[in-house]
Amino acid sequence: MKRTLLLGCVIATSAFMLAQEAKRPAITGIAFARFYTTDPTGAEKFYGNTLGFQRHEVGGEWLYPVNRSQWIEVVPSAPPKENVRMAAVAFTTRDAAGLERYLSAHGIKAEIPLKAGKFGVRDPEGNLVIFVQSGSDKLVANAPSSPNATSGRIIHVGFIVRDREKENAFWQGVLGFKPYWHGGRNEQSTDWVSLQVPEGTDWLEYMLNADPSPSLRQAGVMDHFSLGVVHMSDAVAALQRNKCEGPNCTKTQDGRDGKVQLNLFDPDLTRVEYMEFTPSKEPCCSPFTGKHPSAEEDK
Repeated sequence: MKRTLLLGCVIATSAFMLAQEAKRPAITGIAFARFYTTDPTGAEKFYGNTLGFQRHEVGGEWLYPVNRSQWIEVVPSAPPKENVRMAAVAFTTRDAAGLERYLSAHGIKAEIPLKAGKFGVRDPEGNLVIFVQSGSDKLVANAPSSPNATSGRIIHVGFIVRDREKENAFWQGVLGFKPYWHGGRNEQSTDWVSLQVPEGTDWLEYMLNADPSPSLRQAGVMDHFSLGVVHMSDAVAALQRNKCEGPNCTKTQDGRDGKVQLNLFDPDLTRVEYMEFTPSKEPCCSPFTGKHPSAEEDK
């Protein structure tokens, strides 16, 4: 009898532990996107003056807070590859330690162990993905709003994806990202796949069908981040106040997803995509399947 009770307790405890391991902590939004620059002076002018974000230096990296939980990181040093400038993408979680354990239970070991509320792993194609505990970056959380900022929210990040199925196994299968929209340059192709974070409205964009050896310009178009705005006219006006130079500063267009867009490029040809939060017309290719972001941050 005692042996049976003991065995039952062991089984129940094991089941409880497995259930705890299987529970994924919330992933609520984008924390930051990190890029290399080979032109620090030009990068400071672009991110600091043109985009209007105030720079903070931490450990040799430049942080440009966008709001109290999102920022842009610029690394003023040579990149490891000549045609690549994106260094990392990062997402916010409510429990970084729990998420690290969860990923470890799924065979995904941290390449950057948890420290100060952050840890990093590699996705199936080797992209560095960092997870940030909500509110752990005190510099960003306490940074004053920039009076010249052209946007107050990052709404998506995108990068080149070669094998959609392998990436889906990680982003959807393990992390629980959910489909938002997909489309292409024509009705027959799928060039972009948008997956929203599980507990929020920010999204990751797969940039498909890239050249096998893209030029810096091609890679910069695909490896990008997007700043959300309510009305594109407000972003254009803010860029003009910040003395944005060149024809792209006022060149708006309707995206295939039905949202108004405007694209700028930093000195290393990394694309910054301004995008209205909601579509102004029907999207091509597929309907939206998730809630649209807004000026308010997801927590």
